[in-house]
Amino acid sequence: MAVVQLARGRHKRVQDGHPWIFQGEVEEVRGEFAPGDVVTVVDYRGRFLGKGYINPASQIIVRMLTNRDEPVDRDFFRRRVERAWAYRQRLLPDVEACRVVFGEADFLPGLIVDKFGDVLVVQTLALGIDRWLPDIVDILDDLLHPRGIYERNDVPVRRLEGLEERTGYLRGEFDPRLTIVENGLEIAVDVATGQKTGYFLDQRENRRAVRPYAAGGRVLDCFCNVGGFALNAAAGGAREVVAVDSSEEALAAARLNAERNGLSDKIRFLAGNAFDILRQMEANQERFDLIVLDPPAFAKNRAALEGAVRGYKEINLRALRMLPEGGFLVTCSCSYHMTPDIFKAVVADAARDSRRRLRLVEERAQAVDHPIVVGYDESHYLKCLIYEVI
Repeated sequence: MAVVQLARGRHKRVQDGHPWIFQGEVEEVRGEFAPGDVVTVVDYRGRFLGKGYINPASQIIVRMLTNRDEPVDRDFFRRRVERAWAYRQRLLPDVEACRVVFGEADFLPGLIVDKFGDVLVVQTLALGIDRWLPDIVDILDDLLHPRGIYERNDVPVRRLEGLEERTGYLRGEFDPRLTIVENGLEIAVDVATGQKTGYFLDQRENRRAVRPYAAGGRVLDCFCNVGGFALNAAAGGAREVVAVDSSEEALAAARLNAERNGLSDKIRFLAGNAFDILRQMEANQERFDLIVLDPPAFAKNRAALEGAVRGYKEINLRALRMLPEGGFLVTCSCSYHMTPDIFKAVVADAARDSRRRLRLVEERAQAVDHPIVVGYDESHYLKCLIYEVI
């Protein structure tokens, strides 16, 4: 087994639990290896730190698997998947639709597994785990007994690992258009063409959380996608919901979801750029009792953070201007680089400019099946803040 020795002073972050080793942190690599192989990692004095898979083509040259001197084989991966699945079964009231494996946060770097009823969707986002895909599929088949398993490896990040993009059936043949139940609502999911692996499972608990704030009020849901927040607002007793998205395809799915749940009479859907619609609504002096902002990631890397701050401030500013005293703002960011402190500062800045005073009612994160691991800050990527205008 090849040995990766870290440069002096570069071991502490790994020692504290961070799973990534970058090219610039490596002093030398000793021994022969093929890209994707498991290697031993030591500090600058040669002391054992753990094992991980190596890929010299990636800026993240090693992704750590374990801090123990143990074999990394099929049994190793089975134990990790078993542990991840046991965690979900213990903490979730319903495991019909959930994330079964959340990559590094479940100590399986680069592996995503989502469950939609009796169908699993798999992504392998790193070369090291991609080489183990046949074993992973066998393990999932044996543990969860799905009707089928679908591969959604159509994500650009694979190119950074030297991997091609691909999709298709890994087990079974089935209609990729499924229906799941989330928070008591029926949701249409297309695992072949839907966002990410078919649906954003990470907002499940936050979507349910808006119900009491929506009761009896007029609600605006921006960046509504297939209608998750809008449906929960309507189910929570909102008298009217306006849902906005730029994707006609997403809105078509949202309309179907509203129909199947008997909520079409409460939700009006608008197609268009949310920035433009917010600007126009503000100019028309529209008022809402609850506004939900759940945009796509504005900061996909650190270089994009400055522009993201401007974008988040604008949508929050315009939303706050349309909320009366006693109204609620639910504002989200799924950009890791938009840290909780920066995000709260952006909202505070928007409140100052809109001459609104706010009370932070809830500070939420992603659902529990997307765990946050101490030492791996990137695992805390989703922020959901609920404010009251006072």
